[in-house]
Amino acid sequence: MVIPKDQLCCGALAAHARVRDGARDLARKNLSTFLRKDFDAIITNAAGCGSMLKEYDHLFSTDEAEHTPARQFAAKTRDVTEFLAALGLTAKLKSLPLRVTYQDSCHLLHGQQIREAPRILLRAIPDLEFVELPYSEICCGSAGVYNGTQTETSLELLAEKMRHVKSTRAQTIVTANSGCLLQLRVGVDIHHTHQEVLHVVELLDRAIASAPAQK
Repeated sequence: MVIPKDQLCCGALAAHARVRDGARDLARKNLSTFLRKDFDAIITNAAGCGSMLKEYDHLFSTDEAEHTPARQFAAKTRDVTEFLAALGLTAKLKSLPLRVTYQDSCHLLHGQQIREAPRILLRAIPDLEFVELPYSEICCGSAGVYNGTQTETSLELLAEKMRHVKSTRAQTIVTANSGCLLQLRVGVDIHHTHQEVLHVVELLDRAIASAPAQK
């Protein structure tokens, strides 16, 4: 695994703010950085970033030099849950007796049509009780920069989301996007639901780190 040190922001926030030239500039830099080597896959752990990266070719017209490299880049991009579920987990996982629910990130479910991959990973953890969240496909209110530009509506969506979270009686809320993580942690604080909020891979790491070493 290689983590290029000169990579930059994916450009999603610039695109959300309709700063197209800024998004294009960031994309150009990342294309130059990641296409120096022939990687089999380009992995991201933020669904919002993944949705943007998979659409890099949309930033450039077909007659621009960047269009073909952007298509090649997009074709190799995978969300970390998508990649791990397809590859299959090889590490031994320790029992985690937790009641867990999962909030679908809009950018993963609607933007990338990935629903089952994170659920496959969660169900692989021994003794973890997975409870579906009612209306998990509905936005938590983060929505890129929406919680900053439309704060009142964002908080209304969050309040409804936390009502459904509470109904699951889950100890831990899991999601797959940084914006959703921050929004749900705000929801836990505001609504005093006392749950832990984690990324899918954070929970996997906890199970792997706690497992006895394989011989």
